[in-house]
Amino acid sequence: MKREITGWYSPALQKEMPIAQYGEYGFALLLIPTAAADYLEYERFQLIDALAPQINSGKVKVFSVNSMNTESWMHPTMQGEHKAINHNSFNEYIFNEVIPFIKNATSYETPIIVSGASFGALHSMNLFLKRPDLIDGVIAMSGVYDLREYTKGFYDEQVYFNSPAMYMPNLADHRILEQIRSSRHIHILTGGGSHEDPNAARNFASVLYDKGINYELSVWGNEWEHDWPTWRAMLPLFIETRF
Repeated sequence: MKREITGWYSPALQKEMPIAQYGEYGFALLLIPTAAADYLEYERFQLIDALAPQINSGKVKVFSVNSMNTESWMHPTMQGEHKAINHNSFNEYIFNEVIPFIKNATSYETPIIVSGASFGALHSMNLFLKRPDLIDGVIAMSGVYDLREYTKGFYDEQVYFNSPAMYMPNLADHRILEQIRSSRHIHILTGGGSHEDPNAARNFASVLYDKGINYELSVWGNEWEHDWPTWRAMLPLFIETRF
């Protein structure tokens, strides 16, 4: 498959941010890394190889970005307020820099679906729900949707506003809600095995249900653990059968 590594100095993050691209055609799949990982994580753990049939057939073009988790919620000593600032800067990087880059690399009409596993699932869901005008849907794998799972007790309004399980029940902006409701691709996936939290997926799905938002919830069995074999099975299956 065609593979390209590029990047730029991000005004939002004040640092160089690389991005990997795989394939040439199809809808755009934006991958957000897991906890402390980088833009090549999905390649390193062979998820890109698992997606090769869909990439090579022109169904999907994949973009994978760096995370900022080690400079926000995964930083061992940084104050919570500064972690929140860096988290919001990452959101702005995606909205104001990565999305226009993807549009330039594809077309203005190309749909963008955001996806991630574990902590990347929370980020992916949060990014979609904040800007459904820019992002067309989400595939969230093995996520919890409350940022307090990662903040070591820190809580402020930015934790609230980046926790979909917290802010969605209170979201009353009709325009944003209608944009979210118009998506045909809100997929909440989880295994049922070791280190998975299927109740987090079920509970968040019920939040969407209460808001009149269509979604797909898929809870796999106990043999599917919180690990790469699960995600290598999930993502290609849903790309192939739902798009």
